Amino acid sequence: MTTALITHPACREHDPGRGHPESPARLETILRALDGPEFQTLVRLEAPRAGREALERAHHVALVETILGPLDQQARRDGFASIDPDTAMSPGSAEAALRAAGAACLAVDEVAAGNVSNAFCAVRPPGHHAERGSAMGFCLFNNVAVGAYHARKRGFHRIAIVDFDVHHGNGTQDIFWDDADALYISTHQMPLYPGTGSSKERGAHGNIVNLPLPPDAGGRELRGAFEARALPALEEFRADFLFISAGFDAHASDPLANLAFTEEDFGWATRALCSYAARACGARVVSTLEGGYDLAALARSASAHVRALMEF
Repeated sequence: MTTALITHPACREHDPGRGHPESPARLETILRALDGPEFQTLVRLEAPRAGREALERAHHVALVETILGPLDQQARRDGFASIDPDTAMSPGSAEAALRAAGAACLAVDEVAAGNVSNAFCAVRPPGHHAERGSAMGFCLFNNVAVGAYHARKRGFHRIAIVDFDVHHGNGTQDIFWDDADALYISTHQMPLYPGTGSSKERGAHGNIVNLPLPPDAGGRELRGAFEARALPALEEFRADFLFISAGFDAHASDPLANLAFTEEDFGWATRALCSYAARACGARVVSTLEGGYDLAALARSASAHVRALMEF
């Protein structure tokens, strides 16, 4: 039993524009870091395309059709299609988005079958800002939500998602707001884009746990939030499957925000979550890449995350 690394070359072909922080270099940097000797036991798998049925469990049909239809056609014709000031498509974006969502589905299948202990999906574009009916915030489809609904199809009913990206996952919160059998927990900087994530936002069934952190908060505050709120909420919920939205832009070196985590903090959080999963849900954990925009810090942080996954 070991950890799967799931990716696809198409994920490097999504190009949101010159100077955009969510660049192909992010994925290239992570994959170089995970090619070192200590990671040679990773099971390396190629992400399939997500099917329309899988996408439409998490998203409105109209959004799926727009991204894969008119916006993809415009991007292929003109070289670029703008969704909002932060979010755009290039000729390779639709394929990348299908592979990114498909990676989460394959990860669920591999973990559910017992072929691997857990999985890290090194994919882009990221997903946690994509709402049920809207692409936004660098995100086209909500990869972790697509994976979560795929787990439901596989018979894992109670789904927990923990998100430690520096930005609040408004899309994941939107998709699972009314779902009593889904628990969404987020640590994030506040105030910050997208402006959601107050501790008062609790979901229709109290199933949303937002743990906003002030600017300059670091590892001590992360551990405090996990130990006081996140881990007790997980223990009470008792998930069948645990997902991680693994954003590394809360690192002290990241240019897009003002938290002060280190790579050791990401490793600690990963071990804490895997320890919970080992007790509660047969160690079933799927992690998917979200943010992280300082390349050196991203490489170290993703390595620490995967290293922790490999311990379980």
